[in-house]
Amino acid sequence: MRDILWSALHVQGWTEFTWVMVGLAGQFLFTARFLVQWIASEKQRRSVVPVAFWYFSLAGGTVLLTYALWRRDPVFVLGQSMGLLIYLRNLWLIHAERPGRATES
Repeated sequence: MRDILWSALHVQGWTEFTWVMVGLAGQFLFTARFLVQWIASEKQRRSVVPVAFWYFSLAGGTVLLTYALWRRDPVFVLGQSMGLLIYLRNLWLIHAERPGRATES
């Protein structure tokens, strides 16, 4: 059974298998953000981007960046790095405008 699974995943040992599982976990987190956004939009009957979307983006992007670094894939690393900056900035802006915080005019 193990040989069939490893062949299907193109891995040759436990280390590679573990990293593929890390990559799949990151992809799952990244996909979950779309489900969160879709459900929130359907409930409100308009396009909505809940804060959870950005947290799932950050979590999924971090795990996928870690996986990309292990794979030594410069295209994947660059893409995930840029995304993480955007997710962090959006969370920063969201938390900065919360009630009770001083805002600039």
